[in-house]
Amino acid sequence: MTNDAQKQHYLKLQQLLMELPWYVDEYITFKKRKLSAASLLNYAHDYKIFFSWLQTNNSHSGHIKDISLDLLETLTVQQVEEFLSYLQYELDNKPVTVNRKLSALKSLFNYLQNIAETRDLKPYLNRNVMAKIEFNDLKESMETIANKMEGKILLGDEYEKFRMFIAHEYGQLNKDNKKLSNFHTLNRERDTAIVSLILGSGLRLSEIVNLDLEDIDTNKYCVRVIRKGNKEQYVFFSKLAMDDLKEYLAIRSSRYHVEANNKALFVSAPMGPKGKSRRLTARAIEKLIEKYATAFGKPSLSVHKLRHSFATRYHAEINDVPKLRRQLGHSSIQTTMIYTHIRNDDLKSAVDRMDIPKDDIE
Repeated sequence: MTNDAQKQHYLKLQQLLMELPWYVDEYITFKKRKLSAASLLNYAHDYKIFFSWLQTNNSHSGHIKDISLDLLETLTVQQVEEFLSYLQYELDNKPVTVNRKLSALKSLFNYLQNIAETRDLKPYLNRNVMAKIEFNDLKESMETIANKMEGKILLGDEYEKFRMFIAHEYGQLNKDNKKLSNFHTLNRERDTAIVSLILGSGLRLSEIVNLDLEDIDTNKYCVRVIRKGNKEQYVFFSKLAMDDLKEYLAIRSSRYHVEANNKALFVSAPMGPKGKSRRLTARAIEKLIEKYATAFGKPSLSVHKLRHSFATRYHAEINDVPKLRRQLGHSSIQTTMIYTHIRNDDLKSAVDRMDIPKDDIE
């Protein structure tokens, strides 16, 4: 599997750390073995927002890089609450996003108080204000979250309808638009394979983007991915996904003029003066899903919602939460439990049939 995406995240992380205080850099280094470059980059972005706010609201006239540990130690609960209000009401962050940013800050402050040590073995911070701050109380139950998700994912026969729409019907729908029709003719095998693989495995967008040819095991119907936390895992996918992948692989090299050293599984049409194909980017995949979803009449569909769709169907078929958790690569089983609350048409039908007298069932 390629490390190109991780390298890009790492380079962006290093650039961002140059703007932040030295102890943030030290903390990020401490976490490198446990978190992916993408996660660490998100942490650094959160810290920049916090330190920029401190600079504006706490009479720090210098660069945010120069904000001292002394300033952190003297922060009051009221000041931190003001920052959290700023996130929610001025930056329009949802309560769950505020909680995520607060979690990042709590982790940093915990490191400064309980893990990091000076040369004379004293903590960097004697007082940790973040330990006094409570998370937002997210009142939505798993069932409420699941119900909201239900209208935005594929259920029942929509799985196959959406796949067939991409493979064939989208082209028919746009046959009078030469540009759209030609573009669909060029990419329909690739796009069908992408959607089929997500719906047949539940892989994340980043995992799909980073796939190389050598990661696909065509005999065992599984794929090698690097999950969150840089953990290697072999993830199974459906036979239908394998069939669609084989159709795409049969035309990949010739249609996209792929050079021998390009090992990316999913590639773009040749671009640039030299006409080279490149690894398909995350944004390109997001846009193609958005395009098909809108034309299909379900504009709320996204790559992540396709992953949710897989998880819902898997649970309906297998009803094994630990196995689903492993398949999705969730670190917490609580996240996986959401799918046990989604009402699937297949499940509803089965329950409804329980009320029918046995003599009436053909």
